[in-house]
Amino acid sequence: MRRPASMKGLEDLGRLRLSENFFLRDFLHSEIADFYRIPNIPDDPDLAVEAGRRLCEELLEPLQKTFGRLHIRSGYRSAEVNAFGNRNGLNCSSNASTAADHIWDLRDFDGCMGATACIVVPWLIDNHRHEGDWQKLAWWVHDHLPYASLWFFPKLWAFNIQWHERPRRVIQSYVAPRGMLTKPGMANWSGDHSAFYEGFPALKS
Repeated sequence: MRRPASMKGLEDLGRLRLSENFFLRDFLHSEIADFYRIPNIPDDPDLAVEAGRRLCEELLEPLQKTFGRLHIRSGYRSAEVNAFGNRNGLNCSSNASTAADHIWDLRDFDGCMGATACIVVPWLIDNHRHEGDWQKLAWWVHDHLPYASLWFFPKLWAFNIQWHERPRRVIQSYVAPRGMLTKPGMANWSGDHSAFYEGFPALKS
């Protein structure tokens, strides 16, 4: 599939269905792209769609079926948009670091594909508002879904959730307690964490 060279082509690309409830267009919005007028269009649509489908089917669909509708804060970021954001201090890491992450159509150093979306789970902010409650959802995801990495943020407890061919299964946060919640090798990484999210709904597939 070629990179769209017209509005009609981009429209058709956005109609591609990634999973039962998600289409590619859901992930193409970018404030950086909109404000600075940089097209946020995949250079390699086939790779973007393939990685995006895995993200949606394996992570976002189970989350939405279990907790209700998700709010997509951001998803796909083109290499051009990401590089601009990195150069101008707009909370974008380098393209090399963002490959197989927000840049869905760029493989990482190891040749692996991946995809990330930043999402909000309204159910969480409606039902668990105390400081540190974001950890309940973090542990629920850790125990139930094949995520690669999670990064939690202060506003609305939004978080980046990544699918990757070689998942590291690392959880980090900019919210208190800030830093590394878990990673392979830490004592809390394995085992059952259900005590942290008592009362949460069972996984719906």
